Amino acid sequence: MKNKCVLITGSSRGIGADIAISFAKEGYNVVINYNQSYEKALLIKNEISKYNVDSLIIKADISKENEVKTLIDKIVDKFGNLDVVVNNAAIARDNYLEYKSVDEFRDVINVNLVGTFIVSKYASKIMNNGSIINISSTNGIDTLNEYSMDYDASKSGVISLTKNLAKALPNIRVNCVCPGWINTDDVLNMNPDIIEEEKKKIIMNRFGNSEEVANVVCFLASDKASYINGSIIRVDGGVK
Repeated sequence: MKNKCVLITGSSRGIGADIAISFAKEGYNVVINYNQSYEKALLIKNEISKYNVDSLIIKADISKENEVKTLIDKIVDKFGNLDVVVNNAAIARDNYLEYKSVDEFRDVINVNLVGTFIVSKYASKIMNNGSIINISSTNGIDTLNEYSMDYDASKSGVISLTKNLAKALPNIRVNCVCPGWINTDDVLNMNPDIIEEEKKKIIMNRFGNSEEVANVVCFLASDKASYINGSIIRVDGGVK
């Protein structure tokens, strides 16, 4: 039987990398997308090779339509099919309002929101049924920070986009996962006092692991989630 195929944008590191590995464990052929971190993407490809599935590394800036078209064409040439898309790629340009430039704001919206739209538009053209899972954030729901207003706005937009895509693509299930604080490298490098203060706001009194997000994503892509569509799922340990 032919393996299913999954594309995870921004999967050379962090949550995206663990999502890629989790799908490999489930027997999927994996498309690893990166924009700057080829060496890290190669490490993920080597890790995936342990699970007897095929994988492909593709460089693409998902905010650029022509690069996304090329990305999709390469997937078709290599695998001939695409069953799952995980729109994970995102950037942040945290800064206070008085220092935040318009170009920085646009960059964040273009990658996080417009990029999710572009990938979904062109990937859906080659998908027969299947599933799209968008990675938003609790920042798009109720976590407001002045310094990340562009990021927060982009993630709110991803939630709205998810609901509209679910209506626009009746043969594809489209859902959204909203992680809270997750132990990525960027988070672990934060001020320890801030980390401890944020943990106090979480019912489970800890940050999550990227594998815990990946488990939810893999579930949403599976037949076990066959009647879940247009849903927004928090993965944040509970908010006090």
